[in-house]
Amino acid sequence: MILNSPTLNIIYKACIKAAKPLMRDFGEIENLQVSKKGPGDFVTNADKRTEKIIMDVLTDSKPDVSFITEESGMVENSSQKKFWVIDPIDGTTNFLKGIPHFAISVAYMENNEIKSGIVFDPIKNEMFVAEKGLGSFLNNKRIRVSKQKNLKDAIIVTGGPNFSSKIKNKTFDEYVEFSKNLDSPIRKLGCAALDVAYIACGRLDGFWHNELNLWDVGAGAIILKEAGGYIEYIHDKPTDVFKRKVLASNYLIHEDMKKHLNLNL
Repeated sequence: MILNSPTLNIIYKACIKAAKPLMRDFGEIENLQVSKKGPGDFVTNADKRTEKIIMDVLTDSKPDVSFITEESGMVENSSQKKFWVIDPIDGTTNFLKGIPHFAISVAYMENNEIKSGIVFDPIKNEMFVAEKGLGSFLNNKRIRVSKQKNLKDAIIVTGGPNFSSKIKNKTFDEYVEFSKNLDSPIRKLGCAALDVAYIACGRLDGFWHNELNLWDVGAGAIILKEAGGYIEYIHDKPTDVFKRKVLASNYLIHEDMKKHLNLNL
């Protein structure tokens, strides 16, 4: 693992520290499912607490760097060109329901480019790590994307649409179009950060998702790129910085995926 990088070392420490109470929180979910109050408030607090732990560790090491996070939004420090991009629990609904598939996602961005990142799955103890120019790793092993060239034989994953989405029909139409051209059913695993990381290590071949935010795939993006894959952000509305259509793949099937999404750009 390339933790000789000072930036990755900081992210690693933040993820490990945040994961311990998060795992305890996850252990309480089963009891909360049957309580009168339900787990909603508990999970919201778990999200906020996890984010605070991460932010505190990162701030102690680099107090000048600003933040873009799911819970706190944009938190500006002295540097306006350097950002930590954080999703404290990507896959919150899975966490809420006691499904053991969620991740902590932390990336470092400088001059609008993701330079390094970690996606950590505390349940499976899988840590995906990458820094620009140094490759991608799962725990201590180098990872690469799959060599699948045929979209028909590929394993594709997606997510959404959210309840409040205004483009639900468009998303469903895309799902149907893809399904017609695949031998295997499309997967929906409920955690975008792990979806992209799984493409990086060859478990999946392609991913698309509408209306994602930067923190959902910030760390996953550098992990995928350094593993030989490709990720593309497509703006339905160029003025919307955060909500984007994301298309990610092993690179070999990327153009075919775009054709089925009518994205011949």
